[in-house]
Amino acid sequence: MSGHSKWATIKHKKAATDAKRGKIFTRLIREIQVAAREAGAEQDANPRLRTAVAAAKAQSMPAENIKRAILRGSGQLEGETYSEITFEGYAPAGVAVLVETVTDNRNRTVAELRHIFAKNGGNLGENGCVSWMFRNQSLVVVPKAATDEEELMDLVLMSGADDLREDGDHWAVYSPPSAHDDVVGAIKGAGIEPLSAEVSRIPENTVKVAGKQAGSVIRMIEKLEDQDDVQNVFANFDIDEKELEALSA
Repeated sequence: MSGHSKWATIKHKKAATDAKRGKIFTRLIREIQVAAREAGAEQDANPRLRTAVAAAKAQSMPAENIKRAILRGSGQLEGETYSEITFEGYAPAGVAVLVETVTDNRNRTVAELRHIFAKNGGNLGENGCVSWMFRNQSLVVVPKAATDEEELMDLVLMSGADDLREDGDHWAVYSPPSAHDDVVGAIKGAGIEPLSAEVSRIPENTVKVAGKQAGSVIRMIEKLEDQDDVQNVFANFDIDEKELEALSA
């Protein structure tokens, strides 16, 4: 678990300082459109849309961009039609990988992902080959400096969280997806700002990797995350915290 929550924190920090803000906006807009198409334009009745809009606001996306994305997704404005496709496969060292995409061209996306997997020592698999290794769960990462364990435990358990775990300099809060908004709201309501908050795919078991294999795994994950149609990448690697930070520098 530690590798997963640490990687979530690193990705969040990268997004906060990423010069390619237009690319971040593109991914967020696609997520808003798909969420609005799936369950309507009303945020109060659509938790996924509410989460997507909150993520867009956290990246300082203009309100007008968010509004247009919702209108396009809900069919009130014309625009491209996107499909959600999840791909499964393996990175080096047998690390299981799930790749969530939103695309307007399935053939292009399949070809590009297959190339990334193959070129980086992995292989793209069939549907179902690794998805059973992951469960949908909310993960909120909180810096230890922001609160103590007892205070945070009281906050999150009362809001529907399942577990609070120590993870280096952070606390990792795990909750059912349905409790995500309540848990994040309780944490922020107490004046605590999470480092990251997402409904994620949490691995049931992890694969310990180090050295050259760890470098190969991270290079492949980063290549996948840089592909234009990719929204999220989840993997069950477990890499030592210091090594992970060095590889991601």
